[in-house]
Amino acid sequence: MTAAISIPLWADLLAVGVAGVQGAMLAAELRDRRLDLLGVAIVGTATGLGGGLLRDLFLGVPPTALGTNWYLPVAVLAAIIGMLLQQLFARVDWAITALDALTIGLFGAIGTSKALSLGVPFVPSIFIGTVAAVGGGIIRDVLLGVPIALMHVGSLYAVAAVAGTFLLATLEYVAVPIEAAAVACVVTTTVIRVLAVRFGWSLPEQRALARLARPRL
Repeated sequence: MTAAISIPLWADLLAVGVAGVQGAMLAAELRDRRLDLLGVAIVGTATGLGGGLLRDLFLGVPPTALGTNWYLPVAVLAAIIGMLLQQLFARVDWAITALDALTIGLFGAIGTSKALSLGVPFVPSIFIGTVAAVGGGIIRDVLLGVPIALMHVGSLYAVAAVAGTFLLATLEYVAVPIEAAAVACVVTTTVIRVLAVRFGWSLPEQRALARLARPRL
């Protein structure tokens, strides 16, 4: 059993804030949804906190986000900022993409290490870490009624999280210190995600197996 990694509160709040900004930006772009200020705040907050809440729900532990007075206000404030400054953030989309990739890596590393520390087996720990990394995005897309990002052809959103969490669990299994394994997870996830966005990498679109034509007699 390993010890869960811990990161400074400010770093965790930064990750929540970036996710909240992105969720609100997407909500503000969908003009046809006609969301008011409260609606955008709810979407942004759900995006920022969703992954951590799902992680703790699967692990059966008290939600970290509800354990202090910081997470909810930061998520709500980030959502409002994301809505009001949507055009400004769109101009520096590359920076938001990089921060988003880093956020996915951080949430994945924290989720996987927390699962391992509670005695969750290898494969389920990877699953929980991946859910923590992409859960906020899933909840955002469900609330907005848009195609879920990791289920259609895209830029390896969930694949990057799986790669990073798998690497962390593997390194921990061979007795690499959890801090080093976590850094490797974050770097791997971030690099894959950024490169996928930059070069448009994606998984192949699903194809049905064509039936073999029977020769006519």
